[in-house]
Amino acid sequence: MNTRATIQDKILDYIYLTSKKPILLKDMLTANSQFNEGLYVDSAKLGFRMKIARAYLVYTGICCLILIPLFGVTHALLANIDSHVSILGVVIATAGVFIGFNFFKSKMRDAIALKQIKKAWSVHLPYFPYEKYSVHVEKIYNEAVKKEIQKKDLEKYILDNIVKEG
Repeated sequence: MNTRATIQDKILDYIYLTSKKPILLKDMLTANSQFNEGLYVDSAKLGFRMKIARAYLVYTGICCLILIPLFGVTHALLANIDSHVSILGVVIATAGVFIGFNFFKSKMRDAIALKQIKKAWSVHLPYFPYEKYSVHVEKIYNEAVKKEIQKKDLEKYILDNIVKEG
């Protein structure tokens, strides 16, 4: 496993609280469909919640790792330039920090949603790798929704269609 994935996993484990309850098949299929379409995934159905104070702490650390060296490098240059340029730079950096938190939060939310979907996938569809079948299963699930397949018959319908088409 690469280093980036392990760091991201450690961050996710630190800033998110995940439920120990299993994710239902229908909830997993709905979340997979929404995730593949780039939509907002319902965190309650996937069993996770952000610990906001910890998210701010991690984000502050990331900002410090980026901004302190940047300010150290640019300090000598900005010390000799008009103070208005320095003020403008600080305003832009501050805006970047506050706007960046929303991007950070969104990226972490997508990462935990994918992690939870893959975890549920390994329980409900263990013989079909997520990377290979996620889009295919999404199409089958959307057909099942259109055909109004009942919840109790959904797993059989999905598995029959994967085997038939895949």
